[in-house]
Amino acid sequence: MVSLSEQMLDENRDVFEAMVHHRFVEDIKADRLPKEAFERYLVFEGAFVDTAIGIFSYATAKAGTIEQKRWLIGVLDALANQQIAYFEKTFAARAIDPARYDTGRADVAAFREEMLAIARDGGFLDTIAAMFAAEWMYWTWSTEADRTDISDPLLKAWVKLHAEPEFEAQARWLKAVLDEAGETMDPAERKRLSAIFGRAQRLEIDFHEAAYS
Repeated sequence: MVSLSEQMLDENRDVFEAMVHHRFVEDIKADRLPKEAFERYLVFEGAFVDTAIGIFSYATAKAGTIEQKRWLIGVLDALANQQIAYFEKTFAARAIDPARYDTGRADVAAFREEMLAIARDGGFLDTIAAMFAAEWMYWTWSTEADRTDISDPLLKAWVKLHAEPEFEAQARWLKAVLDEAGETMDPAERKRLSAIFGRAQRLEIDFHEAAYS
């Protein structure tokens, strides 16, 4: 039987490929991402990382084992003390005032609100499926982009953050949790979780497109 993560990737191949080859990604790899788009994205993504703390907090509360809880507490620590710190440093270095940007616009807010709703209203594996979609996608394209020449040091640092072994380990942990659960899961539930993966990718596409306008 194919693993649950493989089923998710296969059933959502088109939308996954559309995201990992989004013009935002291709512009980074070609070292042509407009400065304005990067800075707009940073503000939008910074707001989402704050939401991600809430998302992983729900997952921690709903986790079934102490091993899962310990791992997720580590994720929360990384979000609060590494990723949030990156945004604080970058906003200061670029003199970016987040208040000047509309983080409440529909395409940006939808990503935050729907991902949080999945964690709040769904089960543990719902959150794992949604965040596997996000983190496997980031690790996939960042690993490739990290091998290209990126002239903006802060953009290069952002890409490298998602290509580091620590981030890969997190993406693979989410994958492993899904695959273990999928071994005894009925087809309908596998299909439902796969649909969550696909929805998260579509939200990501709209979210990244928002950086350009």
